[in-house]
Order: sequence, then C-alpha cells, then structure tokens
Amino acid sequence: MTPLDQDPQHPPASLDDFECELDELESAEDFLNYFGIGFEPAVVQVNRLHILQRFHDYLDEIEELPDSAPTRYRLYADLLHGAYRDFVTSDARTEKVFRVFQRAQPRQVSVGLDQLLASRTNPANGPSQDAPTI
Repeated sequence: MTPLDQDPQHPPASLDDFECELDELESAEDFLNYFGIGFEPAVVQVNRLHILQRFHDYLDEIEELPDSAPTRYRLYADLLHGAYRDFVTSDARTEKVFRVFQRAQPRQVSVGLDQLLASRTNPANGPSQDAPTI
C-alpha cells in the first residue's frame, strides 16, 4: 500500500512505517491527501510551498513528538490542516513564511535642508566650495 492509498482513518502501525510513508510524499497535494485533508486546488496551487513551509515551522515548534504512530499521525494532520487553513484565510505576503517577506521595512530618515547646509559650511571642515553664500 502506498501512502496515497493510506486510509486517513487508519494511520500507520509503527513510526518506521510512518516515516517511510512520509518520505514518499512529494507535493503539498500528496501531504494533504495522505492526511485526509480536503482542500481547494486553487489555494494549494498558489501557496503550496508556503503551506509546506508553515507545516514545517509548526513541527519545529513541537518540543517532543508523540511516541505512538497514531498519535503522531493525528498531530501532523492537525498541524498540516492549520498550515493550509492559514492560507485559505490569508495570503503569503501577510503570513510572511519565507525570509523575503520577513525583511524589515526600509527606515525613512528625514534630514532638514538647514541641517544639510549647516554641515556643508561647518567651520571645522572649512567652507565648501559648493556652499551657497548667505
């Protein structure tokens, strides 16, 4: 039986089986089908990498994974469903899963014209040849 044939009501019997089955999954659709999660293809098509990355991020937050295959299977299913749901109700830019979206917004700095002129005519630096005469 391949992971795609796995009945979502009957998780793998052992953790080894579970890990082997996960290794065979290749796409977001494979993961969603394996865990029996209904999905809108249009949402997954646009956000597949974001969904899988969010799922990975959620897994990283778990301090200790369950020792039983059925319990771990249900945990993974819940986390993947949550990751998918994040992108049903939001978008990639808002969720900021990838570093490109996490970059800090550029800081705006204001410098007054009087400050610029003062720095150009600072006696310690000597008058600038380009400085206007007042």
